[in-house]
Amino acid sequence: VCRLDPYDGFPESYLIHGGRTPNNEISSSLYMLTMDSRGCNRKLTLCCKEKELVGELPEARYGHTMSMVQSHGKTACVLFGGRTFMPAGERTTESWNSVVDCPPQVFLFDLEFGCSSAHTLPELSDGQSFHLAFAREDCVYFLGGHSITSDCRPPRLHRLRVELLQGSPLLSCETLHTGISISSAITTRIGPSHRYIILGGYQSDSQKRMGCSMVVLDEKEIHIEPLEPPKWTQDIVHSRTWFGG
Repeated sequence: VCRLDPYDGFPESYLIHGGRTPNNEISSSLYMLTMDSRGCNRKLTLCCKEKELVGELPEARYGHTMSMVQSHGKTACVLFGGRTFMPAGERTTESWNSVVDCPPQVFLFDLEFGCSSAHTLPELSDGQSFHLAFAREDCVYFLGGHSITSDCRPPRLHRLRVELLQGSPLLSCETLHTGISISSAITTRIGPSHRYIILGGYQSDSQKRMGCSMVVLDEKEIHIEPLEPPKWTQDIVHSRTWFGG
């Protein structure tokens, strides 16, 4: 899910892409959820419409991120990462529902014209899933995540810059060295500034992340600072499951 700020007279909305059901179905659909109206009884009505895309389309996936970027007066949606089913030609009876990390491509959605384009950058060489993404203006930061291939959570941090030029967009990526090992965490933006709280998630398959972090995006870089965690209930402390959402 990705929040889309109001623009050009359109209300605040949310983009919903992909996902996995309990029946092992993985979606490739893109939806836009908006507030339709508040009637005389003040009841909130929501409107959900599927958006059709053309061009280079991302395959069905889950565990990915979507972020909004703004550049040169234009707006676009950035999709990255996630998991999908193993290619049909590689599946066996035993591995029919096995999943793999999607190729590390970046997809750009032009929501005005419904166009999608795929981009490959040398810095993004491995697939990653259940990572975190933070966006400000023309930059998106990808933090952490889990890799099926290596079965680890490397403390990686990438800064993707997207210039929405006339004609073709220009993408560049930089690897930063201030990341943390984390996956499946919850991230929440607090207030109108570019400040976020990270809580929960996993440091390893058997170790939940009980600490919290504050993320601040300024005009040039990202700052990640430890934050005093709340006093967790015993249910959370002793639970084996901790899955962000």
